[in-house]
Amino acid sequence: MNPVLVNRWRGNAIENRHRGSVVVVEASGRVFAAMGDVQRAVFPRSAIKFLQAIPFVESGAVETYGLDDRHIALACASHNGEPIHAGLAQDWLERIECSHDDLECGAELPLHKATQFELMSQGRGPQRIHHNCSGKHLGFLSTCKQHGEQAANYRLYNHAAQQRWFEVLESLSNTRVAQLPWGYDGCAIPTLAIPLQRIALAMARFGELSRFEGDRRAAIERIHAAVTSNPYMVAGKERLCTSLMERLAPQILVKVGADGVYTALIPEHKLGVALKIDDGNDSAARVALGAVLQALGLLPVEEFRLLSEYFRPSVTNSRGETVGRIEPSSDWESLSA
Repeated sequence: MNPVLVNRWRGNAIENRHRGSVVVVEASGRVFAAMGDVQRAVFPRSAIKFLQAIPFVESGAVETYGLDDRHIALACASHNGEPIHAGLAQDWLERIECSHDDLECGAELPLHKATQFELMSQGRGPQRIHHNCSGKHLGFLSTCKQHGEQAANYRLYNHAAQQRWFEVLESLSNTRVAQLPWGYDGCAIPTLAIPLQRIALAMARFGELSRFEGDRRAAIERIHAAVTSNPYMVAGKERLCTSLMERLAPQILVKVGADGVYTALIPEHKLGVALKIDDGNDSAARVALGAVLQALGLLPVEEFRLLSEYFRPSVTNSRGETVGRIEPSSDWESLSA
């Protein structure tokens, strides 16, 4: 059984205990630190979007369609669906001469609640460009057009659009992707169940530019630069990924995945981080990410304070009164190589 990583307190008693696993891996493959079963296969979900964007940037579609770093950041995003995100997605569709129907993610309301309410107050409903993964799907569409491929059903497991990022993951994680369990993600593309340690390894190697050459190195450098200069496009208002990277990129690049997953890379130290909260609680995952970054000495006191709404959130009631807190458990003392 995995250790308790995060406790949720109500008053002076623990209400919920969130178990999980976390691992920090060097680009060489050495495990730097770990807690829990890091060999267990987990679905990384959107936490590997930086890797999934590599074939898009490698393809030359950015240049062909007059795209820029904002579009690349959107391809890596789990965005809020705010006007800035949906507007850029619409711009991208027009540049590649595609329609909303060509996007094979579903239509969803924006993740950002205030944007949802504004949209509905205008009598408008969900569109595919509002889906938090629309940028990733636009990357797939653009790559298919660049390669002259049939774009219909690009979301399916055997389509070249998916096989390309499978190859990236295989090479960075030293994993035989064809042997991995898999299913379909919430946005309709395949997601692969991979040991947490291998996910962290892939992120560490994604951060070590010196191991790459040619088009792959250029693509990875471009992705690093794009998310560093456009963190708002990666998530948006009131989101940890944006808030953290606005302060600490490119020293730390971070990406959320659904159901309690986070990844991070620390290029200067050639480290990759991956964590999974067993019950999928997103608040607990944010607290766990703060705990591991703090344990690694990567969060200055002032930066931790500024990010405390994510890393040490309060539990409030309907009156806005603080009635509890969410914090790392004492089990973090066992984090070790």
